[in-house]
Amino acid sequence: MKIDSIRLINFRNYYDISLELNENINIFIGKNAQGKTNLLEAIYMCAEGKSFRTSRDRELINLNKNEAYIGAKVKLDGIDRLIEIKLKRDGAKRIKINRVELKNLRELHSGLIVVIFSPDDLKIVKEGPGERRNFLDNVISQIKPVYRYNINKYNKVLFQRNNLLRTDKLNAQTKSLLEIFDSQLIKIGKEIILTRAEFIEKFSPIAEKNHARLTTGREKLVLKYNPSVKFSNKDAIENSFLEELNKNLEKDLKTGNTSIGPHRDDIQFDLDGLNARVFASQGQQRTIVLSIKLSEVEIIKRERNLYPILLLDDVFSELDEDRRWYLINSFKDIQTIITSADISNIDRISGVRRTLFYIEKGKIRRVKG
Repeated sequence: MKIDSIRLINFRNYYDISLELNENINIFIGKNAQGKTNLLEAIYMCAEGKSFRTSRDRELINLNKNEAYIGAKVKLDGIDRLIEIKLKRDGAKRIKINRVELKNLRELHSGLIVVIFSPDDLKIVKEGPGERRNFLDNVISQIKPVYRYNINKYNKVLFQRNNLLRTDKLNAQTKSLLEIFDSQLIKIGKEIILTRAEFIEKFSPIAEKNHARLTTGREKLVLKYNPSVKFSNKDAIENSFLEELNKNLEKDLKTGNTSIGPHRDDIQFDLDGLNARVFASQGQQRTIVLSIKLSEVEIIKRERNLYPILLLDDVFSELDEDRRWYLINSFKDIQTIITSADISNIDRISGVRRTLFYIEKGKIRRVKG
């Protein structure tokens, strides 16, 4: 899997650029606010159909223009594929694969898989459960596309149930409808819970291994899945879920929100037996994020038998020399796009094919490759 080239027209601060990327290391150097992250955002959109920075597509269009274009030529299993995204300030996003327009975002199966690592990923450890659920859902969706379908379906039923809870009163008709929503929520929720539990069981040992290497065995990282529906075995999930929904119904009616289900799940990062969100230093939390991002690449390789594209957004300045060196040696076989404000942070990348670019005010100049 690799990106051969990318073209951007009126995307963020880029008016019209075309780039050819090599299959190994591509390094983009530039000061802050020159467009480095914008480039990674465009690549991410070709894989996911959406930005990792905003939910408003119109924010991606150059302020002086009404339309924007992203085009990427990629090679997947030796087959060439063209991914195109067109954005309009006053219209819907349009996505094409090999010139064929998709009906909606759910049809986006470009085959392009990316893993992004940025300083903002520290939120996964230090902030609320929503950040950790998003991380979990994004990784699993890249391994099992049907999981994203289940999450979307679950959220739709959850939205309908919450709307029903906000009605003035429950009569015979609304009670019957509530039972239907509960049944659907439980059925889909069970699949999500089981998929998450299976994933964490596989993922935690990989993260533990990577963390031990990063800390030369001084720290032990363990990931725990904390579902809001407690169950003793998988056959008991549906009954436990229904019991919890019934027990919390009065509370849910008062708040107008469903208090139990996968949308309330969390992951816990235990460092030497203590909750890292509470007890770990910022340096330790950063190392945890590095460990899980490296593990994300590894589990995608195991489950899909291919390496994803790795996007590293200005993370080298946040790492000490040892961790920087470990990261460099971990992606020598992966097409990687790196951004940095300081070339000294990536000087030790050697022994691999690399291409260096400079970015300034939305213009990109290739130096060597």
